[in-house]
Amino acid sequence: MDFAMSVLEVLLFLFVFLIGLGAAVVVVMFFADRMQTDDAIRRNYPVIGRFRRLFSSLGEFFRQYFFAMDREEMPFNRAQREWIHRAGHGESNTVAFGSTRNLNVVGTPIFVNAAFPPLEDQFAKTAPMVIGADARTPYTAHSFFNISGMSYGAISKPAVRALSRGAKAAGIWMNTGEGGLSPYHLEGGCDVVFQIGTAKFGVRDKEGALSDEKLREVAAHETVRMFEIKLAQGAKPGKGGILPGAKVTAEIAGIRGLDVGQDGISPNRHAEVDDWDDLLDLIGHIRDVTGKPVGIKTVVGAEAPIADLFATINARGAASAPDFITVDGGEGGTGAAPMPLIDLVGMSIREALVMVVDLRDQAGLKDRIRIVASGKLVNPGDVAWAIAAGADFITSARGFMFSLGCIQALKCNRNTCPTGITTHDKRFQKGLVVKEKEKRVARYATELIHEVEVIAHSVGVAEPRMMRRRHVRIMQDDGRSRPLNEITPSYNAVTTP
Repeated sequence: MDFAMSVLEVLLFLFVFLIGLGAAVVVVMFFADRMQTDDAIRRNYPVIGRFRRLFSSLGEFFRQYFFAMDREEMPFNRAQREWIHRAGHGESNTVAFGSTRNLNVVGTPIFVNAAFPPLEDQFAKTAPMVIGADARTPYTAHSFFNISGMSYGAISKPAVRALSRGAKAAGIWMNTGEGGLSPYHLEGGCDVVFQIGTAKFGVRDKEGALSDEKLREVAAHETVRMFEIKLAQGAKPGKGGILPGAKVTAEIAGIRGLDVGQDGISPNRHAEVDDWDDLLDLIGHIRDVTGKPVGIKTVVGAEAPIADLFATINARGAASAPDFITVDGGEGGTGAAPMPLIDLVGMSIREALVMVVDLRDQAGLKDRIRIVASGKLVNPGDVAWAIAAGADFITSARGFMFSLGCIQALKCNRNTCPTGITTHDKRFQKGLVVKEKEKRVARYATELIHEVEVIAHSVGVAEPRMMRRRHVRIMQDDGRSRPLNEITPSYNAVTTP
């Protein structure tokens, strides 16, 4: 009895103590809020005014889990993310009771099913496509769907390792992003596209200029198949990236050619490139030094500059052309960037892709320059649309981030990514188990390719690259859809079967 009374007395004392402590904290917060001058809400409504900021910061999470419908969220909705999740886990992607997608939204692509689609014994595998046939070491690319640029530094070591291994298993290429070539890109043995950003990370000398010696070192790796000169990316056209010095560890510094703790700053453009002639000179130089195909990545802002590029190529000769052009849409977004650039700068991939394809074809360069499309193309319908519009290849970054387990927490730029993908905090990285995630990367790619093939068969062709603009209708604002080839007629429409 005495023992029980003692326990009750202790619990009562703790209860009273905690109440008193809580009251004291509230009083301190009250006077602190009244006296501060930074926040008017807290000054006028001490203590309770603090909840406004808390609820504002939590709003995105409540919307994601409780309030938003399957097709409402941005930048990617729940239906898109769930498709990738199921594909990565090898689960069935069949659904019941009809689509949740509103097909009347302007711009929605609707594929034209054939009256008599091909039977299974009439299916064909998508043939490999050669890029840079005139280079000393051309690249035969086996997959039309591949991994877009994500640098080591922007994403974590386990993320790079899982992507490399998964890419090898799926038979797709992986782009390094502008952060240089790490051992983790090479670890899986997949085909690698080395991206040269404006800061020349990984191939720069001590002054930051392009180093031929380091280019040869990178090209000496057999699995480095191509080089991509980045002019712009969808997240921030016209703005270079910044990797804070706090993230520049000894390993990352060695890979990028920086000093430990030095900010990794990418200029707005390549300092030695003032016009299209300069760019073609740079492309030719890198191709001569490495012997491998060289292309460019850019965001389209208007038709005239791209037309000028093709005119310059033809004036110099087709041999001067880039071996491929990656067209990134203004809706691209793995890189952290100022909101005005993310929201307002750069043409959407839906408009830019058909424009670049047609300008290339009008210039007579269809067989010389391959077109790679990028920018929120993460599901089978997006990829099938891009192929029908004229893309030779599609690359995705955020689709593969979702396959790694990304939950769209929107913390990519804060080093606090809860899934370990975009953070260098070991505590969070522990959650990304490479052996498991590499399987999901491979399954996502394989399943997406398979379902694009299903769409191709549905419209009546044997394999995806046989799809044309006439196989897609685009919803208009009058509630009717129109064939894509009527909205933007292909230059090759007369001769294309």
